[in-house]
Amino acid sequence: MRIVHVVTRLLRAGSEENTLACCRWQAEAGHEVVLVHGAEADAALAAAAGVRCIALPEMVHPIRPYADARALAALRRLYLRLAPDVVHSHQSKAGVLGRLAADVVPEARVIHGLHLLPWAHVSAARRRVYLAAERAVAGRTDAFIGVSRALCEAYAAAGIAPRGRLHCVRSGMDLARFREARPPPDWRSLLHLPPGAPRPPVAVMLAALEPRKRHVAFLRAFAALRRLMPEMRVILAGAGPEEARIRRTMAQLGLGDRVTLCGHRADPEALLALADISLLASEREGLPRVAVQSLAAGVPVLINDLPGIDEVLCDGVNGRILPARDPAALVREMLDLSRSPARLAKLRQGAATSDLGAWAQARLGPDTTALYGASRAGVAA
Repeated sequence: MRIVHVVTRLLRAGSEENTLACCRWQAEAGHEVVLVHGAEADAALAAAAGVRCIALPEMVHPIRPYADARALAALRRLYLRLAPDVVHSHQSKAGVLGRLAADVVPEARVIHGLHLLPWAHVSAARRRVYLAAERAVAGRTDAFIGVSRALCEAYAAAGIAPRGRLHCVRSGMDLARFREARPPPDWRSLLHLPPGAPRPPVAVMLAALEPRKRHVAFLRAFAALRRLMPEMRVILAGAGPEEARIRRTMAQLGLGDRVTLCGHRADPEALLALADISLLASEREGLPRVAVQSLAAGVPVLINDLPGIDEVLCDGVNGRILPARDPAALVREMLDLSRSPARLAKLRQGAATSDLGAWAQARLGPDTTALYGASRAGVAA
């Protein structure tokens, strides 16, 4: 098959990791795969994609009617040239434009990937816009593939698509990479410690530096309670547009010796091997890959509640599911665990014994590709 994937942005984040893994499997399986991305792209990531990448500079992340119209026209021209058998769109902007443009290739099967719930925790006006856009293109979509059952159910409940067109395929990943990892050799310098210093308690947040990840709110909450857990060190790993704001906040709060902002790391498994706990304060996610990766590393996850997170986390067993949009709750739980080594040890044991078979890397590509030609038969787990 000739398969065209379309993403709004090609950055170092979960939906892109998931899409690239699927593209690579499909290419290795003998399919002709093209990945189309918008103006925001990591050049190194595109170069290492393993498939042909085409930049579409007209496609931008914000809603800009003139640019969006140009992007739609450019996509239509591209589809006519590529003549895909399958168009598989991802993310909000590319999801709408990618499916609208597919009207010029009526024989192509049109698929949309659900990586998060775009209308969650946004203003009423933005919610109406997102829902209207999704409903407008739903009729052009042969199948939806979500990373969690909760995402699929949310689309059905919103009246966007019938359950027969909604399917769940987990974000497959290399779990052995995380199970077998060791801490980075430079962990002391990473934590601002002198040579020979013992390892302190460590919390790691692996997340793109975007507003929806709520790094700044977390840092403010941590600053308020840091004196009650004086040994705790925090590592923030990721890249993105919030970096300058996060660095300013760290400086203003005097957190430079307690919090490390280390940018994107090619070895997230090593950071998790160093960690006692994994943190995520996001207000919008699908089913975050880092939660699965953390459990594979035997690290319990403290996370603000998200739709579908209970599909991988069992509260009090392999992590804690805390109130939504409340980063301070994460910090309070960090404090409680720092005072209860036995409870932390129990959570770590629960993390290490979590059943993650559904997230095995070997399933992502085959399960996704099988749905391109599947009958429209219910939500599959």
